[in-house]
Amino acid sequence: MAANASVLIVEDDLSIAAQLVRALSRGGYQVDHVVTGREALRRPDPDVVLLDLELPDTDGVAVCRELRQRSDAAILVVTAYGEEADRIVALDAGADDYLVKPFGLGELLARIRAALRRARPGGDVIRHGPLAVDVRTRKVAVDGQEIALTPKEFDILECLALDPGRVRSRQEILETAWDSNWYGPTKVLDVHIAALRKKLGAAGLIETVYGRGFRLGDP
Repeated sequence: MAANASVLIVEDDLSIAAQLVRALSRGGYQVDHVVTGREALRRPDPDVVLLDLELPDTDGVAVCRELRQRSDAAILVVTAYGEEADRIVALDAGADDYLVKPFGLGELLARIRAALRRARPGGDVIRHGPLAVDVRTRKVAVDGQEIALTPKEFDILECLALDPGRVRSRQEILETAWDSNWYGPTKVLDVHIAALRKKLGAAGLIETVYGRGFRLGDP
């Protein structure tokens, strides 16, 4: 699961790096950022590496290859190069996935979750009181009874369940369940939260923290 997983961002574009650090920190990840390949190789091994191939000091593919030789971290290449040959070289060097810039935050978070699921088999079920959220199968149960949720309802619940008790702002949830470029009315979230509460049926499970957002509480 995402909670407490560590992510190392290797990116020399500071504006892109700042956006990634902010988004992933909001998502409950422990985030570190470096600019060069040499710095990346000096860091302790994280759970996930977001690796740009265009680095100021060395070839990103070489960094990928060295990381893979020493670490089981999930390596996601993020680059402006989208040609098939570039993908093949990176994947052959040990990358687990390949994203071409620009990409949506929602897609990035989904790919990170998928990479972590592959790396951590059996650690896919988040439990909180009577609630069980299986992030691999996207199934939800309350007191052992499976609950049918829409994809958006599941994404919202997963966002809250990854760090129970932590208040998630409306914007955080929208950026996670919709997209980082969501500019629509935030009231759409209230509709989905109301539907979630009705389906889950556990009073007090999803709490409103007025002026701040929502969190999972003690049912």
